[in-house]
Amino acid sequence: MPGLPLIALTLGDPAGTGPEIILQALAQPEVRALGRLLVVGDAATLDRAQQYTGTKLPINAVADVASAQFPAGTITVLDLKNVDLARLRLGRVDAAAGHAAYESIRRATELALAGQVGAIVTSAINKAALNAAGHAFDGHTGLLAHLCGAPGATMMLVADRLRVSHVSTHVSLRVAIDRVRPERIIKVLQLTHDAMRRLGIQKPKLAVAGLNPHAGEGGLFGDEEEKYIAPAITQARAAGLDASGPYPGDTVFFRTLQGEFDAAVAMYHDQGHVAAKMLGIWRGVNVTLGLPIIRTSVEHGTDFANAGTGRGDPRSLIEAIKLAVTMAGDSPRV
Repeated sequence: MPGLPLIALTLGDPAGTGPEIILQALAQPEVRALGRLLVVGDAATLDRAQQYTGTKLPINAVADVASAQFPAGTITVLDLKNVDLARLRLGRVDAAAGHAAYESIRRATELALAGQVGAIVTSAINKAALNAAGHAFDGHTGLLAHLCGAPGATMMLVADRLRVSHVSTHVSLRVAIDRVRPERIIKVLQLTHDAMRRLGIQKPKLAVAGLNPHAGEGGLFGDEEEKYIAPAITQARAAGLDASGPYPGDTVFFRTLQGEFDAAVAMYHDQGHVAAKMLGIWRGVNVTLGLPIIRTSVEHGTDFANAGTGRGDPRSLIEAIKLAVTMAGDSPRV
């Protein structure tokens, strides 16, 4: 156990299926064998969720990382004691639940920034609950960028062989178009290149999607490709990155999945997300690029409809744990 990476798992919104899928994942010995997996959140909430999942794993609550032990067949929780189970209502937007989710993320991030854990894996949060609690962020990416002091952070989705990073994410389409500028595209290309190298691909081939239909069709359907995207690719190549494009958005992700490229850069949220999620929302992983820490996450939301039923699907969480362990491979075994 001491040689395995120490990974922090945030509990997610306690009103959703986060606690349940953590139990379902960690009930599998092969998942526990991946690393020393430390849940960060309310231990009582996790324990109560066992009545929905049918798991019977001893919960080992600790007050700090230094005292964390990982006995075989148990789940170790850094207990924040921040959920009032008497008033928690599953499957609903709740400011108190949003605040508990925020505290779990903040604590896990602090541990990673201090080098006490090698990576963090986040379970799903509810944006409405987060904002109702007074935390005005558009989701995990913006919150983590704030906590880490990394305003240029962006999102990459990983689903099987498809890896898609994004020039912009949670903004309106109008704003997203305005953000298609060379400096941002080059930044995302560099972040994507670095992430691929961390995954063991030494010379990654990066594809860049166009913004307009048919990548503008030579200016017939828009000129952003000629004005902004193509010059960014030229500059990136001059800096040593193997980037090419712009390619039509309706084919570039399929070509990436087929292995022609190691990753693709999407110009806006839905362009990349639709491609990745068509492969199966429960199989994909969300990775935040541009942080001083490693962070992976489930690709789905809080799944309020299934909260308290034990029908949550842990596959995305398991894939997120596997990817975090891989990315933390060169980190110190804290």
